Amino acid sequence: MVRPSGCSRSIPDGFSPDLPQAVHSRTGFPRSLHLQPVEPPVNSLFMAKLYFHYSTMNAGKSTILLQASHNYRERGMETFLLTARFDTRAGEGRIASRIGIGETASTFTAEDDLFSIIANRLEKGPVACIFLDEAQFLTKDQVWQLARAVDDLGVPVMAYGLRVDFRGELFPGSAALLALADEMREVRTICHCGKKATMVVRKGADGKALKDGAQVQIGGNETYESLCRRHWREAVGDTPS
Repeated sequence: MVRPSGCSRSIPDGFSPDLPQAVHSRTGFPRSLHLQPVEPPVNSLFMAKLYFHYSTMNAGKSTILLQASHNYRERGMETFLLTARFDTRAGEGRIASRIGIGETASTFTAEDDLFSIIANRLEKGPVACIFLDEAQFLTKDQVWQLARAVDDLGVPVMAYGLRVDFRGELFPGSAALLALADEMREVRTICHCGKKATMVVRKGADGKALKDGAQVQIGGNETYESLCRRHWREAVGDTPS
Protein backbone atom coordinates (compact mmCIF):
# COMPACT_ATOMS: atom_id res chain seq x y z
CA MET A 1 0.00 0.00 0.00
CA VAL A 2 1.20 3.51 -0.77
CA ARG A 3 0.83 6.08 1.98
CA PRO A 4 1.17 9.65 0.59
CA SER A 5 2.36 12.30 3.00
CA GLY A 6 -0.38 13.93 5.04
CA CYS A 7 -2.72 10.92 4.84
CA SER A 8 -3.85 8.80 7.72
CA ARG A 9 -4.70 5.79 5.57
CA SER A 10 -3.16 4.00 2.63
CA ILE A 11 -4.17 3.99 -1.03
CA PRO A 12 -4.91 0.56 -2.49
CA ASP A 13 -3.00 1.24 -5.67
CA GLY A 14 -1.51 -2.25 -5.82
CA PHE A 15 -3.01 -5.64 -5.11
CA SER A 16 -1.98 -9.27 -4.85
CA PRO A 17 -1.23 -11.38 -7.94
CA ASP A 18 -4.64 -13.01 -7.72
CA LEU A 19 -7.25 -11.13 -9.71
CA PRO A 20 -10.58 -11.04 -7.84
CA GLN A 21 -13.43 -13.16 -9.17
CA ALA A 22 -16.54 -11.71 -7.52
CA VAL A 23 -18.03 -8.58 -9.09
CA HIS A 24 -20.08 -5.99 -7.24
CA SER A 25 -23.64 -6.21 -8.60
CA ARG A 26 -24.30 -2.45 -8.54
CA THR A 27 -21.05 -0.92 -9.76
CA GLY A 28 -19.59 -3.68 -11.92
CA PHE A 29 -16.25 -3.38 -10.12
CA PRO A 30 -14.61 -6.44 -8.53
CA ARG A 31 -16.09 -6.89 -5.08
CA SER A 32 -12.78 -7.26 -3.25
CA LEU A 33 -11.48 -4.10 -4.92
CA HIS A 34 -14.67 -2.12 -4.41
CA LEU A 35 -14.68 -2.70 -0.69
CA GLN A 36 -11.17 -1.37 -0.17
CA PRO A 37 -11.22 2.27 1.02
CA VAL A 38 -8.94 4.97 -0.30
CA GLU A 39 -7.79 8.13 1.39
CA PRO A 40 -6.86 10.59 -1.37
CA PRO A 41 -3.54 12.36 -0.99
CA VAL A 42 -3.66 16.02 -0.08
CA ASN A 43 -3.16 18.06 -3.26
CA SER A 44 -0.35 20.19 -1.93
CA LEU A 45 2.76 21.56 -3.59
CA PHE A 46 4.90 19.88 -0.94
CA MET A 47 2.96 16.62 -0.60
CA ALA A 48 2.33 15.55 -4.20
CA LYS A 49 4.44 12.66 -5.51
CA LEU A 50 5.21 10.83 -8.72
CA TYR A 51 4.30 7.15 -8.40
CA PHE A 52 5.29 4.34 -10.76
CA HIS A 53 3.40 1.06 -10.70
CA TYR A 54 5.20 -1.42 -12.93
CA SER A 55 4.73 -5.02 -13.95
CA THR A 56 4.81 -7.45 -16.83
CA MET A 57 1.81 -8.15 -19.10
CA ASN A 58 -1.61 -9.13 -17.75
CA ALA A 59 -0.94 -8.25 -14.13
CA GLY A 60 -4.05 -6.08 -13.74
CA LYS A 61 -2.46 -2.62 -13.94
CA SER A 62 -5.43 -1.06 -15.73
CA THR A 63 -7.87 -2.64 -13.26
CA ILE A 64 -5.97 -1.08 -10.36
CA LEU A 65 -5.79 2.31 -12.09
CA LEU A 66 -9.53 2.36 -12.83
CA GLN A 67 -10.46 1.28 -9.31
CA ALA A 68 -8.25 3.94 -7.72
CA SER A 69 -9.75 6.62 -9.97
CA HIS A 70 -13.25 5.36 -9.14
CA ASN A 71 -12.52 5.65 -5.43
CA TYR A 72 -11.63 9.34 -5.83
CA ARG A 73 -14.70 10.10 -7.91
CA GLU A 74 -16.96 8.24 -5.52
CA ARG A 75 -15.90 10.82 -2.92
CA GLY A 76 -16.61 13.77 -5.20
CA MET A 77 -12.98 14.34 -6.23
CA GLU A 78 -12.01 14.76 -9.87
CA THR A 79 -9.29 12.73 -11.58
CA PHE A 80 -7.64 13.15 -14.97
CA LEU A 81 -6.90 10.01 -16.99
CA LEU A 82 -4.28 9.76 -19.75
CA THR A 83 -3.26 6.92 -22.06
CA ALA A 84 -1.18 6.39 -25.19
CA ARG A 85 -3.06 7.44 -28.34
CA PHE A 86 -1.85 4.59 -30.53
CA ASP A 87 -3.05 1.85 -28.18
CA THR A 88 -6.57 1.46 -29.53
CA ARG A 89 -7.31 -2.10 -28.40
CA ALA A 90 -10.24 -0.81 -26.32
CA GLY A 91 -10.98 2.07 -28.70
CA GLU A 92 -9.14 5.36 -29.04
CA GLY A 93 -9.01 7.39 -25.85
CA ARG A 94 -10.13 4.62 -23.54
CA ILE A 95 -8.51 2.72 -20.66
CA ALA A 96 -10.01 -0.74 -20.30
CA SER A 97 -9.34 -3.81 -18.21
CA ARG A 98 -9.45 -7.47 -19.18
CA ILE A 99 -12.19 -7.99 -16.58
CA GLY A 100 -14.56 -5.69 -18.45
CA ILE A 101 -14.39 -2.23 -16.85
CA GLY A 102 -13.23 0.89 -18.65
CA GLU A 103 -13.16 4.70 -18.69
CA THR A 104 -12.70 7.44 -21.26
CA ALA A 105 -9.26 9.07 -21.12
CA SER A 106 -7.33 11.85 -22.80
CA THR A 107 -4.49 10.64 -25.00
CA PHE A 108 -0.84 11.53 -25.51
CA THR A 109 1.74 11.02 -28.22
CA ALA A 110 5.52 11.16 -27.98
CA GLU A 111 5.42 14.77 -29.20
CA ASP A 112 3.06 16.08 -26.50
CA ASP A 113 4.14 18.26 -23.59
CA LEU A 114 2.50 16.57 -20.61
CA PHE A 115 3.24 19.45 -18.26
CA SER A 116 1.22 21.78 -20.52
CA ILE A 117 -1.59 19.23 -20.88
CA ILE A 118 -1.86 18.87 -17.10
CA ALA A 119 -1.57 22.62 -16.48
CA ASN A 120 -4.35 23.29 -19.00
CA ARG A 121 -6.58 20.71 -17.32
CA LEU A 122 -5.97 22.24 -13.89
CA GLU A 123 -7.03 25.64 -15.22
CA LYS A 124 -10.49 24.18 -15.83
CA GLY A 125 -10.89 23.03 -12.23
CA PRO A 126 -9.19 21.14 -9.41
CA VAL A 127 -7.92 17.60 -9.95
CA ALA A 128 -7.11 15.31 -7.03
CA CYS A 129 -4.82 12.98 -8.99
CA ILE A 130 -3.50 12.30 -12.50
CA PHE A 131 -3.64 8.66 -13.65
CA LEU A 132 -1.52 7.67 -16.65
CA ASP A 133 -1.72 4.25 -18.29
CA GLU A 134 0.80 2.67 -20.71
CA ALA A 135 3.62 4.65 -19.08
CA GLN A 136 6.25 2.56 -20.86
CA PHE A 137 5.48 4.56 -24.01
CA LEU A 138 6.54 7.87 -22.44
CA THR A 139 9.73 9.54 -23.57
CA LYS A 140 12.40 10.50 -21.07
CA ASP A 141 11.47 14.17 -21.56
CA GLN A 142 7.83 13.39 -20.82
CA VAL A 143 8.73 11.70 -17.55
CA TRP A 144 10.56 14.89 -16.58
CA GLN A 145 7.41 16.82 -17.54
CA LEU A 146 5.39 14.65 -15.16
CA ALA A 147 7.95 15.24 -12.42
CA ARG A 148 7.71 19.01 -12.96
CA ALA A 149 3.90 18.81 -12.82
CA VAL A 150 4.19 17.11 -9.43
CA ASP A 151 6.78 19.57 -8.11
CA ASP A 152 5.49 22.83 -9.59
CA LEU A 153 1.72 22.26 -9.88
CA GLY A 154 1.31 20.22 -6.70
CA VAL A 155 -0.72 17.41 -8.25
CA PRO A 156 -0.01 13.70 -7.60
CA VAL A 157 0.71 11.60 -10.70
CA MET A 158 0.28 7.83 -10.73
CA ALA A 159 1.83 6.16 -13.76
CA TYR A 160 1.21 2.51 -14.65
CA GLY A 161 3.24 0.57 -17.19
CA LEU A 162 5.44 -2.33 -18.23
CA ARG A 163 9.01 -2.50 -16.94
CA VAL A 164 10.73 -4.50 -19.69
CA ASP A 165 9.99 -5.50 -23.28
CA PHE A 166 9.99 -8.97 -24.87
CA ARG A 167 13.80 -8.82 -25.20
CA GLY A 168 14.24 -8.23 -21.47
CA GLU A 169 15.23 -4.58 -21.98
CA LEU A 170 13.82 -1.56 -20.19
CA PHE A 171 11.41 0.68 -22.05
CA PRO A 172 12.78 4.26 -22.16
CA GLY A 173 9.77 5.62 -20.27
CA SER A 174 10.01 2.95 -17.61
CA ALA A 175 13.75 3.49 -17.19
CA ALA A 176 13.15 7.20 -16.62
CA LEU A 177 10.34 6.52 -14.16
CA LEU A 178 12.50 4.08 -12.21
CA ALA A 179 15.06 6.87 -11.93
CA LEU A 180 12.71 9.76 -11.11
CA ALA A 181 9.63 8.41 -9.33
CA ASP A 182 9.21 9.25 -5.66
CA GLU A 183 7.60 5.89 -4.96
CA MET A 184 7.46 2.64 -6.93
CA ARG A 185 5.43 -0.51 -6.58
CA GLU A 186 5.53 -3.81 -8.43
CA VAL A 187 2.14 -5.11 -9.55
CA ARG A 188 2.62 -8.86 -9.54
CA THR A 189 1.36 -11.71 -11.66
CA ILE A 190 2.49 -15.32 -12.04
CA CYS A 191 4.17 -17.58 -14.56
CA HIS A 192 2.52 -20.85 -15.60
CA CYS A 193 4.85 -22.59 -13.12
CA GLY A 194 3.50 -20.57 -10.20
CA LYS A 195 6.55 -18.35 -9.67
CA LYS A 196 6.33 -14.59 -9.98
CA ALA A 197 6.41 -13.49 -13.62
CA THR A 198 8.95 -10.74 -14.32
CA MET A 199 9.48 -11.18 -18.08
CA VAL A 200 7.34 -11.32 -21.20
CA VAL A 201 7.72 -13.14 -24.51
CA ARG A 202 6.32 -12.04 -27.86
CA LYS A 203 4.97 -14.96 -29.87
CA GLY A 204 5.06 -15.30 -33.63
CA ALA A 205 2.38 -16.78 -35.88
CA ASP A 206 3.73 -20.25 -35.08
CA GLY A 207 3.38 -19.64 -31.35
CA LYS A 208 7.14 -19.62 -30.74
CA ALA A 209 8.92 -16.83 -28.86
CA LEU A 210 10.50 -14.11 -30.98
CA LYS A 211 13.97 -12.76 -30.25
CA ASP A 212 13.99 -9.73 -32.54
CA GLY A 213 11.62 -7.05 -33.75
CA ALA A 214 10.35 -3.56 -32.97
CA GLN A 215 10.19 -2.78 -29.27
CA VAL A 216 6.59 -1.59 -29.56
CA GLN A 217 3.91 -3.85 -31.00
CA ILE A 218 0.39 -3.60 -29.63
CA GLY A 219 -1.10 -6.96 -28.73
CA GLY A 220 -2.82 -9.04 -26.08
CA ASN A 221 -2.81 -12.66 -24.95
CA GLU A 222 -2.51 -13.85 -28.53
CA THR A 223 0.85 -12.06 -28.84
CA TYR A 224 2.40 -11.89 -25.38
CA GLU A 225 2.87 -14.22 -22.42
CA SER A 226 4.25 -13.37 -18.98
CA LEU A 227 6.87 -15.75 -17.60
CA CYS A 228 9.37 -16.08 -14.79
CA ARG A 229 12.99 -15.48 -15.80
CA ARG A 230 13.83 -19.20 -16.03
CA HIS A 231 10.95 -19.99 -18.37
CA TRP A 232 11.59 -16.82 -20.40
CA ARG A 233 15.17 -18.00 -20.94
CA GLU A 234 13.88 -21.41 -21.94
CA ALA A 235 11.38 -19.87 -24.37
CA VAL A 236 13.97 -17.70 -26.15
CA GLY A 237 16.62 -20.41 -26.21
CA ASP A 238 18.97 -18.87 -23.67
CA THR A 239 20.73 -21.99 -22.48
CA PRO A 240 24.30 -22.54 -21.21
CA SER A 241 26.75 -23.23 -24.02
